[in-house]
Amino acid sequence: MEMEFFSASLINLLLNLSYTIIALIVGVYALLWIDKRLLKNIDLEEEMKKGNLAVSIFASTILLFVAIIVASGLKG
Repeated sequence: MEMEFFSASLINLLLNLSYTIIALIVGVYALLWIDKRLLKNIDLEEEMKKGNLAVSIFASTILLFVAIIVASGLKG
């Protein structure tokens, strides 16, 4: 009984991990595509060095978006 539970848990973990990786890759490429199309004249790193608070908030929301994807995928 314990071995069946362990194997089922391992399969579930591998499925969730694969979904997380796929969602992360799709999400990152979507963000890069949006960045390339919508923000082609804005250099985010340079604007952050200048002290632009709005760009820093935007960049932090991107990082939060990626963290939420990873957390929800590993949660199951």
